[in-house]
Amino acid sequence: MVKHQPLQVYEKQVFVSFVTGIYGCRWKRYQRSQDDSSRWECIWFLILCSSFLLLLFWAYFWLVAQNDFNEFNWSVYNRSGEWRDETIPILASTTVGFSYITFLLILALFHISLGQQLNLYWVHKIGVLATLVTTISGVVSVDDIWGDEWDILLVSLQSTAPFLHIGALATVTAISWLVAGYVVRRDRSNFQVMVLLIYIIILLAIYLAPLTFTCPCIMDRHSLKPRPDIIGRRGAPMLAPENTMVSFNRALQHGASSLEADVTISVDGVPFLMRDRTLRRTTDVSKVFPGRQFDDASFFNWTELRSLNAGQWFLESDPYWTVETLSAKDRSRIGNQSVCSLVEMLRLAARANSSALLNIRKPPAEHPRYRSWFMDTLWAVQKAGISQKRVTWTPDTDRGRVRGLQQTTTEKLSLRSERGVLTCIFPSSREYLANNVSVTVYPVNEPWLYSTLWCSGVPSVSSDAPQVLRKVPYPICWNHCLVWNYILAMVCICVCCNRWRMSGMQNYNPEQIMLSAVVPRPSRDVNIMKEKLIFSGAALTTFAPGRSKLPDQLL
Repeated sequence: MVKHQPLQVYEKQVFVSFVTGIYGCRWKRYQRSQDDSSRWECIWFLILCSSFLLLLFWAYFWLVAQNDFNEFNWSVYNRSGEWRDETIPILASTTVGFSYITFLLILALFHISLGQQLNLYWVHKIGVLATLVTTISGVVSVDDIWGDEWDILLVSLQSTAPFLHIGALATVTAISWLVAGYVVRRDRSNFQVMVLLIYIIILLAIYLAPLTFTCPCIMDRHSLKPRPDIIGRRGAPMLAPENTMVSFNRALQHGASSLEADVTISVDGVPFLMRDRTLRRTTDVSKVFPGRQFDDASFFNWTELRSLNAGQWFLESDPYWTVETLSAKDRSRIGNQSVCSLVEMLRLAARANSSALLNIRKPPAEHPRYRSWFMDTLWAVQKAGISQKRVTWTPDTDRGRVRGLQQTTTEKLSLRSERGVLTCIFPSSREYLANNVSVTVYPVNEPWLYSTLWCSGVPSVSSDAPQVLRKVPYPICWNHCLVWNYILAMVCICVCCNRWRMSGMQNYNPEQIMLSAVVPRPSRDVNIMKEKLIFSGAALTTFAPGRSKLPDQLL
């Protein structure tokens, strides 16, 4: 009889197998290695980090650009001619890509901490490259279609910077124990030194970042300027079809102090409200006049325009995902809307003691009313019975003919040439406000942006969502108390995570090997990896016939 005695007993390493298996398809112990990662794998790790940072920037951009989703869809519509909500596939692909890259990066960091060799599986390499190329293509496309929107990133940091800083601080502090475990456990190598230097540089940059923060809402409550007036941009287009009577009524019901509309002149000289060059998106012109659906809206007469339905498209396309919140009565009313004339809108504003902001689109040169569009619009203002002092319009031309009316411009002109009211894109508002120029910022649909502009002293904003902004009683900002809580949170995060790191380093041993000279204790968590026969004396003993007793050392 021969007695077996174990040489080595290994504990199961489920977590290590999980990390190396998903990251590099190395599920077995013999497939893993603790050698230094190759240069190519280090390059792939850098590509993975770059993809994560680019996707983080991309995801943050779309998070703050939610304020202008409808503007993006409209820009795409003007290029393609088809109205679709292009933000849905973008948000879905961004969520999937960011989750995938983040998960791989976490696995790579655990590889470094556990001392395992980086070996990204080839399928993941293809996925990382595909995600990186797709994101770069998206950035280039947005820059081409919607380049002005990048400015919102700088504005958003005035509101989100402290919270982003807390998140970044918590992240680098949590990663510190992984970096420390990788650097302290093993002999020094060039890659380890590079990882440590990069971590120190990132840590210093994050700790010094608050020196660059600027937030207009850090002020005494008593120095806060009056609440900005809300202009209903095309009415309340989230609740009803844009540029219709029901939309303007909804805007006034939700506290809008003024109404904004897009004006086009018909072929018979009637000013009517239409944003697009054609009637395809917001009317049923393809059914009523199928051969003229691509014609300029200004080449229709008022009788033809009045025969079109201007509300059913809203119920079918649901551009703001709000149709489900409407009652059956509201849907019925919306479905029967027709093209609205300028006179109807101005009369509504006059009855509500409100003002109006008109964006007038000049007819093309071949239009019959090309030379008389100004008088047609002025006639409509006078017919509506509204005070001319409460009417503002663009473009900023024909100042000598505009008497009693205020004019505005959407162009960023020099301050010396500006007079009266200025409607501008928000990044330039602070410059004009400092020179006593009245500013209306558009579009403003999110409470955080409205709060930032409120603290900046902007007198009015133009919004697609007056029903949302009216619920902001006070600027959403971080005041003095929140600043101190913010500093306290940073200290607590540093202390707690560093204590966790130190305790983790003392108890951590990823490759526990038990050496034993006795029979192993029964356990479901223990696997006998190797066994060795122990003989006494020579390596091989020959027993005489009939002898049944084993050497004493084996008994």
